[in-house]
Amino acid sequence: MRFVRLAKPFAALIAALVLAAGSGFLVSTAIGGSSAAARTVTINVATGATGPAGPPGPPGPQGDPGPAGASTCPTGFTAGLLVINHPGGQTSVWTCIKD
Repeated sequence: MRFVRLAKPFAALIAALVLAAGSGFLVSTAIGGSSAAARTVTINVATGATGPAGPPGPPGPQGDPGPAGASTCPTGFTAGLLVINHPGGQTSVWTCIKD
């Protein structure tokens, strides 16, 4: 009989913990947005001698600047981390990478 009296509070406690964990998961999913893994691309820059500069190219078209803090990539590109290994160290850039 004593076991039954103790089991009820523990069952209520376990149910409350399960509900709290479920609501925490739902909130983190709603705030976090997409759960897709970010892509990482690493390139290695050679350490050989630098060649002569080529001729300047034609000027490119001037586009409209996007909104500040925009986090969308154009069609055919995915947001990801570009890691550049070079003789002076390593540089990381968050950018749109062509699929």
